[in-house]
Amino acid sequence: MNSMETRSKLPLPDAFVQFLNDNGIDPCIYTTNSAHLTPRYIRLKPGCEEQLEAIEADLKCTLEKVEWLPNFHSLLPDIQIASSKAYQDGKIYGIDAASGAAVSALNISPGDHVLDLCAAPGAKLCMILELLGNSGSVTGVDVARHRLAACRTLIQKYSLGDHCRLFVADGASFSLIPIRAHSEFKSLNNREFGLKGDDDLLYKEWTSRRPWKERKKAIKEREKGSLQLISQKEDPEMIYYGRQSGVVGLSKSELFQTDSSHDNSRYGYDKVLVDAECTHDGSIKHIQKFENWGWTTLERRVLDAERTDDLTVLQFRLLTNGFNLLKVGGYLVYSTCSLTCAQNEDVVEKFLSINTCAELLEIDGSKCWPCKSGRIPNTLRFDPLTSRTSGLFVAKFTKLASSPSFAESAKLAS
Repeated sequence: MNSMETRSKLPLPDAFVQFLNDNGIDPCIYTTNSAHLTPRYIRLKPGCEEQLEAIEADLKCTLEKVEWLPNFHSLLPDIQIASSKAYQDGKIYGIDAASGAAVSALNISPGDHVLDLCAAPGAKLCMILELLGNSGSVTGVDVARHRLAACRTLIQKYSLGDHCRLFVADGASFSLIPIRAHSEFKSLNNREFGLKGDDDLLYKEWTSRRPWKERKKAIKEREKGSLQLISQKEDPEMIYYGRQSGVVGLSKSELFQTDSSHDNSRYGYDKVLVDAECTHDGSIKHIQKFENWGWTTLERRVLDAERTDDLTVLQFRLLTNGFNLLKVGGYLVYSTCSLTCAQNEDVVEKFLSINTCAELLEIDGSKCWPCKSGRIPNTLRFDPLTSRTSGLFVAKFTKLASSPSFAESAKLAS
């Protein structure tokens, strides 16, 4: 096969090639045919394994089992799953294998209280809920209301919402602790009734029928063309909670307990996922979109140095806040779909330099994964050529005892 045959038809502008070279990224990741034939991946909902042949017939293709990642299968990249009965019935959903690996790295156990700090678009949230099963809780957070609403639709479609609650909030400042069934909250049986004020009203079972004030606000935002991004100063807005999420029967004041009110070594989350906002340069499909959007858009969204600097600040703040909310002995996974060191290893190094209670861990089972080691030992990098997945950086931390206070860590992050 000659060099012309191995080249993709996707032209890369000089500015992007320079960006790749400056960041030590091999342009072949984007320009070879094999990179553009990266399979798409689906996760089979647990319990549907015996229906595999029927699902293959429905999709009109053969599903290849991903040996290194349970319940994952690959298929040709041009196969559309949205119109299939299996997808519409909630038996499968699309999620890249690298993203599945990031969730798998959390080592979720029954009864865990898990925080997904950048939850949209929701595939990783669904996988977390599946792994958790009928115990514990998942708190999903995202700064964009419309994107989190899509997460809500997704978990309801797959009947995974019972142990979940969703908050529109800035992940860099979110501070609500998990609800633990045996924590020191007042029990419903011992609560005094007859108190006045919104903070003392008890949450009933969630309904999709929103109050008129909330619906009126949403209509105004749509009319203005608002992106519905919440600011750091706004209180979190809960847009969904399941029957078993621990919310039903609580008052607002009890629900909105923050991490500054309790010792995180006891009340923090068992597992935290920080899949941080990034330039998405590791996603071939994302880069391909700029053929239609225009390469000048790529220069503004990916190559602009000022925007990248702002993103690395945000990534560090998200990682720091996620770690603040983690209990001692818990696990945090930091990931981005960027391949640049600035958004990955540099963020990790800066974080470790000022957080002596943070320890970078080797990821269980990762020696069998088709990925490369990052610049820092125990960090991993997936890319289309090496892994046959989308690009992803993954790092796993644990929290040791003697963690600094929330106020001290927040000051360092700012």
